[in-house]
Amino acid sequence: MLVNKSDEGCIIENEELLERGMKMSDKCGSCASSGNCNLDPGQCGQDEQEKSLLGALNNIRNVIVVMSGKGGVGKSSVTGLIATSLARQGKRVGVLDADITGPSQPKAFGVSKDAGMLASEYGIIPPTTRLGIKLMSINFFLPNEDDPVIWRGPLLAGAVNQFWGEVDWRDLDYMVVDLPPGTGDVPLTVMQSLPVSGIVIVSSPQDLAFMVVKKTIKMTQKMNIPILGIVENMSHAICPHCNEVIEIFGQNQGEKVAQDSGINYLGSLPWDMKLNQLVDAGKIEEYQSEQMEAIIEKIVAQLP
Repeated sequence: MLVNKSDEGCIIENEELLERGMKMSDKCGSCASSGNCNLDPGQCGQDEQEKSLLGALNNIRNVIVVMSGKGGVGKSSVTGLIATSLARQGKRVGVLDADITGPSQPKAFGVSKDAGMLASEYGIIPPTTRLGIKLMSINFFLPNEDDPVIWRGPLLAGAVNQFWGEVDWRDLDYMVVDLPPGTGDVPLTVMQSLPVSGIVIVSSPQDLAFMVVKKTIKMTQKMNIPILGIVENMSHAICPHCNEVIEIFGQNQGEKVAQDSGINYLGSLPWDMKLNQLVDAGKIEEYQSEQMEAIIEKIVAQLP
């Protein structure tokens, strides 16, 4: 110890100096100019140079944000299906799981942290799915997939910004962002910090769900972010025995809400037991849906 233990303030101060000195020593040791350098390590700009490389090779052409004011409407499933459909078309796709406190994309795609997290001088290298979709989620950094993330708003927003700017995404045709429910810190951060190309709103047929979803629509419109349209998820189920269409959550109203809000109606998706089983098995990429393909066509038609 550098000072007397009775002087607690000095202990903290000198421990910080010691730690900083160790970091400076490491920095100097990795510098090619260390043998002929007379700069004080504290004034060296090497760290800044390294930081400037983070995300330097990223070229993301379109950012599609999937959001809903209400939880439990299948927003994360729709995110996965959008990314999967685009990847099947040969597009280079990434998924940013911005639902920091409730991440589900790694589970849906069957990608675990056991795959190994690597990094380059350009940032964290995102794991890839079977179809080559690049994926980044907080779950890759947790000891166990069911460990909670107990953070306040600024930390949540900071994590999303890091996933955007400090991940080595490289060239992507589409980045699909899965937002948490509501209109709080994370959705606000994404809308203000990311170059959002358009937003896909997801709801289910219930009056309660649409009431809350309308808040999201109004928030987006106030921020002048383009809305690509609304998807009515779990609009119906089909009986496996007689093929009867059953409106399990009530009468469909997505088209009317879209018309009243002045936005596009992208279409509806059924509640499908097969999709549920594939998501639970980490095989969402195996699911194919004519309804989803029609939705993708409408989304892509609105983007450059």
